[in-house]
Amino acid sequence: MSAEIFVVPFFGQGHLFPCIELCKRIASRNFKASLVIASHLASSIPSSLRDYPLVQIHEVPSSLMPPSEPGSQSPPLHAHRRIHAQLALGIEKLLSVGPDNPNPPRPICAILDVMMNWLSDSFQKFQVPTVAFFTSGACSAALEYAIWKANPEDIKPGEIRLLPGLPDDVALASSDLKRRPHGPPPPDDGGPPLDIGAGPRMRGPPKPGDQPPWLEDARKTNAMMINTCDDLERPFIEYIAKQTGKPVWGVGPLLPEHYWKSAGSLVHDQLVRTNRRSNATEEEVIQWLDSKPHGSVLYVSFGSEVSPTMEEYPQLAEALESSDQPFIWVIQPNAGKPGPPRLLAGKEPGSHVEEEEEGYFPHGLDRRVGKRGLIICGWAPQLLILSHPSTGGFLSHCGWNSTVEAIGRGIPFLAWPIRGDQHHDAKLVVGHFKVGYMISEDLSQMVKKDDIVKGIEKLMTDKHMKSRAEGLRAMFQDGFPRSSEAALDNFTHYINH
Repeated sequence: MSAEIFVVPFFGQGHLFPCIELCKRIASRNFKASLVIASHLASSIPSSLRDYPLVQIHEVPSSLMPPSEPGSQSPPLHAHRRIHAQLALGIEKLLSVGPDNPNPPRPICAILDVMMNWLSDSFQKFQVPTVAFFTSGACSAALEYAIWKANPEDIKPGEIRLLPGLPDDVALASSDLKRRPHGPPPPDDGGPPLDIGAGPRMRGPPKPGDQPPWLEDARKTNAMMINTCDDLERPFIEYIAKQTGKPVWGVGPLLPEHYWKSAGSLVHDQLVRTNRRSNATEEEVIQWLDSKPHGSVLYVSFGSEVSPTMEEYPQLAEALESSDQPFIWVIQPNAGKPGPPRLLAGKEPGSHVEEEEEGYFPHGLDRRVGKRGLIICGWAPQLLILSHPSTGGFLSHCGWNSTVEAIGRGIPFLAWPIRGDQHHDAKLVVGHFKVGYMISEDLSQMVKKDDIVKGIEKLMTDKHMKSRAEGLRAMFQDGFPRSSEAALDNFTHYINH
């Protein structure tokens, strides 16, 4: 019988998708890979995952909070706390012998998303060793740690401060500290106290210079995995290993198998990510892209969980209208709305709760720009868009999945990070790889139309940058990185001995 390994993702597709791909990679090494999720998220799991006999899903019973009454101030993180508590109790019940569970699973290891590392206490009760898993890249974790050690509070305007142990091109600049607060409120958010036991001590992305939120819990784990590869981020992987004194493996990028098999051709998202709400089919997107010149299209997307502010969206709309560049703009139903991500707040995608949220929409823009623009509401076939030869640039929040998907297809960036690790991913793209521009030098201020127009112009006319992006693409041309295959082999050897 195959030994079992648990994989526990955090909420949101940026965490869930890499964990699903990790399960497949583990199963290919003749281990049983068990994805452990709260039951209300089960509908987010692609049905194709059940085609893998050694991958199984453990659903831990959970319940969503009922929708708040209109006008009430019931905090969404109230639901977040409750789901965390249910997950911790559910995992302990899953591992415990009982009348209805006489032969509980006995995993040889639990791989925990770093946002779920507080669950290591639950696994320690059953002598199950844990491995911390970063679904983001190595640069972001390394910069969080290095900036914390650099004591940035006294950095002067215009100063560049080298970070010992890291490449000079990611040195800390005073502009790196200029950010607007985004993300969920602190734990004391006005809600009534809940006696829910386990749960994370810190929520929301850290401010520059804070101790990395993963560090304390990661000390309890045996090793670390990162959703990256040695070829892409070796200096940052080595830095984290040196600073933590633990084995660190780059086991990614954990993108769908179809992505790796389609190097040099179109990737069809519908083969890997189905049942998504959208006003445009893949066929319509392909037709539109086919009608545009090679490398001329700017793709604009901020993922599914973050966005610019309500004040910035009209600036973006005006910039796209005044530019001559063909563009695809993806807008989510809750665009511009503040607050924590929907899944983190306990809202399931496609639920009536989501439908009640009405965000920004550029009414009339499609009519004014005509066939030069394609506005997609909801889900977009991002892998297809990035792999199409007409696409020449990506205005992105620099979430890690989006970043590596674009790098692997040779697309340069106009970086507009919103929160957390996205700022560090932007630093990697712009400073280290030099395949992008920042949307603004001061992200503590509102991004304006002129910033965006100038950024689009620079990005789409820089042939040298496009050439560098094509050079990075070559790294992924031979499929899933050999260094990551070797790292996964090293991991399985480590937990077996």
